[in-house]
Amino acid sequence: MALSPRIEIRQNQTLVMTPQLRQAIKLLRMSNLELADYVAGEIEKNPLLEMAPPSAAPAPGRALGVGGGDLGAFDTMAAEIGLRGHLREQVGAMRASAETREAALILIDELEDDGYLRAPAEEVRARHRLTAAEFNRGLVLVQACDPAGIGARNLRECLALQLRELDRLDPAMLALLENLSLAAAGRLVELRAICGVDAADMTDMLAELRALDPKPGLRFAVEQVQVAIPDVYVARTSAGGWAVELNTETLPRVLMNNVYKARFAGKDSAARAYISECSASASWLVRSLEQRARTILRVASEIVLHQERFFETGVGELRPLTQRAVADRLGLHESTVSRVIAGKYLSCAHGNLKLRYFFSAAIRSMEGGAEFSATAVQERIRQVIQAEAGSRALSDDKIVAILKDSGIDIARRTVAKYREGMGILSSVERRRLKTGFAKA
Repeated sequence: MALSPRIEIRQNQTLVMTPQLRQAIKLLRMSNLELADYVAGEIEKNPLLEMAPPSAAPAPGRALGVGGGDLGAFDTMAAEIGLRGHLREQVGAMRASAETREAALILIDELEDDGYLRAPAEEVRARHRLTAAEFNRGLVLVQACDPAGIGARNLRECLALQLRELDRLDPAMLALLENLSLAAAGRLVELRAICGVDAADMTDMLAELRALDPKPGLRFAVEQVQVAIPDVYVARTSAGGWAVELNTETLPRVLMNNVYKARFAGKDSAARAYISECSASASWLVRSLEQRARTILRVASEIVLHQERFFETGVGELRPLTQRAVADRLGLHESTVSRVIAGKYLSCAHGNLKLRYFFSAAIRSMEGGAEFSATAVQERIRQVIQAEAGSRALSDDKIVAILKDSGIDIARRTVAKYREGMGILSSVERRRLKTGFAKA
């Protein structure tokens, strides 16, 4: 067959992901904290963008009488003192000159979280203009604080400070601390000869070292609590319905500075091109943020409409719901719903809940009626087990029978899976635990 060139015209469709579309999809998936960081970065890059001043109006949820206590409890929570606060209190109560206490407070700020002072002495002295004598006196004060071992510059010194506090820093222990590498290498015969002790004494000395704390500062480490700030508030209205409102405090309000833009109207072509690009980017960001807010509100409203009985009575009335069902009702793509509910929270009378909480699989009804939500069934299993009397522990088969009496058609293996997922022991383990308590 002869080959020859020819021209053909074909028509096909392709989806082109423009940078603006990718940005809109990215914004939709972000949590409120991620969104705030992203917008701050865009404002820093784009001279035409600026943050709108905060509104004096109350947040939507607070105006409805819900959500106002979400952060108040944390505002009034007593702060844990932490390592440095613990040390400052001790230094302030010690009998020492003002200069020595000041040097000690400086060194406390130089400590790492595990309690060590790893910064070189010369560097610390130069940074704070301390003399060698002031540094040494301040360090003595810090190392006298509780817990023992604080202010050490290496592991050997940390262990030595703790042994000195226990009155166990004898010459044999000092020799052991100077040769810790031999202990780590298992060269105990050589180590016993250096320390001048027998095998039994060496065993006791190593046990004493293992009982010490190599990082004494970590016992004061304060775990930072991430507060889940709601994106949506839901509250009952005076008419008996449900009000769904966005938490505007989590929505960055971005404005475009047209005054700044006008200054470059008569500039050279390069400046005008740059400002035109910035203007297009700013306009798209503003529109994307508005679209994101509208989509979140639409999805949240559909969830509330579907789960109205949950908001009235609680988790026992949670209905089955899929992302596809919400997407079909709102005319959205399923992936859009998935992005909307990722990392978003809804505040209501039953708590501050993830939007994903309201989506669960369906469990069949025995009588062919309305299906049950898997989440509601799990809660029912929890209630059945909590109601066990005395040392009696219900088997998974018995729980299946109880659920079937309630019209819930569920297999024993499903009950076992849900029970294990909630961290609930088996009937045998629960019975053994209850019997043990009864004997005690």
